[in-house]
Amino acid sequence: MAFKLVIISGAQTGVERSTLEWTLKYELPHGGWCPKGLLASAEAPDSRFKLKETESDDVLEAISSNVRDAEATLVFTLAAKATGTAQKAVSTAKKQKKPVLHVHRGILGVSEKIVAFLDKHYVRRLHITGSTEADEAGLGIWAASELEKAKAILDRRPD
Repeated sequence: MAFKLVIISGAQTGVERSTLEWTLKYELPHGGWCPKGLLASAEAPDSRFKLKETESDDVLEAISSNVRDAEATLVFTLAAKATGTAQKAVSTAKKQKKPVLHVHRGILGVSEKIVAFLDKHYVRRLHITGSTEADEAGLGIWAASELEKAKAILDRRPD
């Protein structure tokens, strides 16, 4: 079974931008929401990312919209406890009664856990987020590495 997901993410530095760069590498379908004004700002993400701006510049509105548009949410952090926007994504997914998986560096077999989560919930549209690069430096690189491993597992499966 090849990797057949639509990836939904925002535009924060760290996990979200690394995820979107990863989708471009494999030409995977993707999209997502970012706060109003970001696309024209000095910190604008890559114009190839298929992002839409929310009505306001509140990052929480973008998180809520991305959770809403996905069937499940995957949250990456380095620390065992999610904080900041990563915690907001977890709580928003729970409020919207959507499956959520929080993974962190202390967990063994992260990529296998991601695949099991996708299988368990029959996910086709996955929201991927996590802490920002400013909060947890290096997180985006680790998250992309785990996504690579999960994709490899799924790509090895027969259709």
